[in-house]
Amino acid sequence: MIGILGGTRLALTLGQALSARAIDIAYGVRSGFVPNEIEWKILNMSSNKVKSFKEVIDISSVLLICCENDYLEQVFDELSNADIKEKTVIDCTNSDDPKIFSCNTDFIRSIVDTPKIFKAFNNLGLDYPTSDPMGVVKETYYCGPDIPEKQVVKHLISMMGFNAVDAGEIENAPLLEAMYHLRKEISSRRSAKSDYHFKLISV
Repeated sequence: MIGILGGTRLALTLGQALSARAIDIAYGVRSGFVPNEIEWKILNMSSNKVKSFKEVIDISSVLLICCENDYLEQVFDELSNADIKEKTVIDCTNSDDPKIFSCNTDFIRSIVDTPKIFKAFNNLGLDYPTSDPMGVVKETYYCGPDIPEKQVVKHLISMMGFNAVDAGEIENAPLLEAMYHLRKEISSRRSAKSDYHFKLISV
């Protein structure tokens, strides 16, 4: 079972991509979550796949954190109280402001008792695919320890339709968040309402 924590557009999009490949998905949402988008309403009513953070953490072998920063404390509380030594955790988030807040992944590593922590999908942003309406973003960068689970992360990325770009060890997670913040800064300084993304090329 793959658990996706967060009631965001990114959580829904990644979950749909995996479900299309016949992968069992469970969505974990915050206390008091009210589904507004039609896809969330359908999931909430018909599939019994929308559960609490704790329920999804307990039943999943792989966890993707796709939660808004305002609710990460709830996720961290549940993770710190759960036995997740055998679970793979993938952080897909970014800190709100790199000048004030440290890298989200570093904080997760400080409170979660497992070596199987990875970073991936954060370049997309929690509003994806709204930030990429033409579907031109075809890659995501991932980093983490050089253990067998890293191949699992790479395989999941490929199954979701992205090119998996290995960015090294988990200590490089701040670099991945920096790329996200840089593209948002570039986008904010353009007069046209457009999002900008990086593209890796080989020369």
